Amino acid sequence: MTHNIALVLEGGGFRGIFTAAVLDAFHESELFFNYLIGVSAGAAYSVSYVARQYRRNLEVNRFVNDPRYCSLANFAKTGNYFNWSFIYHEIPLQYVPFDYQVYSQSDSRLKVVVTDIETGLPEYYELRTDSPEEFRDWLSATSALPMISKPIRINGHRYMDGGLSDSIPVAKALADGNDRAVVVLTRPKGYRKKPSRSSWLLRFRYRHYPKLIECIHKRTEEYNATLDLIDRLEVEGRIFVIRPANGNLVSRLENNPQKLELFYNSTLKQMKSELPRLRKWLEDGVL
Repeated sequence: MTHNIALVLEGGGFRGIFTAAVLDAFHESELFFNYLIGVSAGAAYSVSYVARQYRRNLEVNRFVNDPRYCSLANFAKTGNYFNWSFIYHEIPLQYVPFDYQVYSQSDSRLKVVVTDIETGLPEYYELRTDSPEEFRDWLSATSALPMISKPIRINGHRYMDGGLSDSIPVAKALADGNDRAVVVLTRPKGYRKKPSRSSWLLRFRYRHYPKLIECIHKRTEEYNATLDLIDRLEVEGRIFVIRPANGNLVSRLENNPQKLELFYNSTLKQMKSELPRLRKWLEDGVL
């Protein structure tokens, strides 16, 4: 178990299968972190790692093209493209059991990033529970993408995708007292986000939430500034970055289980070369 070294997990929809493979490679090497902070898919895939359920995410992967998981029919019926109740409640309770008790007692602690749509600010919730309903609500909230998801109401607040306000929470991880961080990204080195072409549609859709609109408007600039910060911290040796080596082999909304499993397996091969470098950095503080 590493101490004072954070594990920071970016989102990215189904690109998160990259993160799932990285976490399984960590698990296989008995490499665990006591502080994790995850956004959207980064949080969703990490709970199995915290619960020490090796390859569970790959088992769940067989459901991703099930219409109950995500479909236009879901969207037409409920306003949500993803069926959060099926993904974060039925699957872990009925089909691919999730060990809530082991999770709640784990030495690894996970913070989930969400965006409050009233304030446009990120909130960081430590998901420390064995309640299936609490898992469903917070993982749904951090994953609720604009336009294809409704806000998730929790304790009187409305939340959406944590990536809108803090896409890669490395600054938060360091501010929480960690000396260094391992950062798992789902885009290749050199990637920078381009302004959204649908910003006018977002402004109209969320016109009653001006702070959220402001947050979305600033997202590209702030995301790219965070990537610049990550590049600097990587050179300084304060963080170790793991990214897809061969570019993005899948898209955010790719729900073909076979393609996702291929990406998962290619990531495991990449991690064979990454892990020795990572262990040296963890032990010696150098790349």
